[in-house]
Amino acid sequence: MAVDPAGRNDAPVIRVAGDGDFAGLMALAAEVEDWFGPMVAEPGFHRAVRTHIGRGTALVAGDVSGGLLFDPAGPTYHVDWLVVSKKARGSGIGRALMADAVRRFVRGPGSIEVVTFGPDHPGAESRVFYERLGYVAGPMTEPGPEGGSRQVFRVDV
Repeated sequence: MAVDPAGRNDAPVIRVAGDGDFAGLMALAAEVEDWFGPMVAEPGFHRAVRTHIGRGTALVAGDVSGGLLFDPAGPTYHVDWLVVSKKARGSGIGRALMADAVRRFVRGPGSIEVVTFGPDHPGAESRVFYERLGYVAGPMTEPGPEGGSRQVFRVDV
């Protein structure tokens, strides 16, 4: 068990993903295909995950109850994918993954961008998550592969 900066003993342990975490990341993807569109059977998604693992820019929480793919090419950094398992949502894993990514990869000044769900999407709860981290809603962007709306969120660093 880890101790977070606020002194709690229940902070999730975040680590760089390895090859052995691929199946766990696919399991996370399977949980959210209704929101993100098809991923598990998509060779392009497999390549993206393996590329991030190879570059050391894929992070996982403990037993892969959460995962993040991060593009560290600043000054505009990108959260390429962030998922927390249904059973672990609300436990601080998403916040811990984001904090760890910023600590590891971000060298400001710059900004971090993420494309998340639009206000009419069933996964719109993610918007509140990013707002609590200080992100501000930006322009709408292309719909996701499942047809749902998407919006850019950004924070300055």
